[in-house]
Amino acid sequence: MTPTKLTDDLFVGPQITLANLSGLAAQGFRSIIVNRPDGESHDQPSFVETEAAAKAQGLEIRYIPINSGNITDADIAAFKAAMQEMPKPVFAHCRSGARSTMMWALAQDERQSADAVIATARDAGYDISGLAPRIGQQLRA
Repeated sequence: MTPTKLTDDLFVGPQITLANLSGLAAQGFRSIIVNRPDGESHDQPSFVETEAAAKAQGLEIRYIPINSGNITDADIAAFKAAMQEMPKPVFAHCRSGARSTMMWALAQDERQSADAVIATARDAGYDISGLAPRIGQQLRA
């Protein structure tokens, strides 16, 4: 699995296996954010399993499950807090990496424009242009 860089501090990607955690630690990641809700697919490990395996690798981990198409303001606040508090670099994952990218985009501050945020996501392979109005609103908040 190859993480996709959004910033120097945050990389995103698809669902990980427990075996991927040693590789992520070896690549220098210090923290993991799990954005995929438990039970979304029968083949994904639970957060409890992932948490135990991550901690065994010396990784900090947070569970911020995002239901597809329903990102709340509380979710965004939790992601912002995680990015401020967790050791860097961070690897965030969901099913494909798209929800984690959306979380990053919605957690940005006014130092970037909505167009710049969308371009960063696009350059990483994620089309979040449909979120442009909400990203703009978040940046003004």
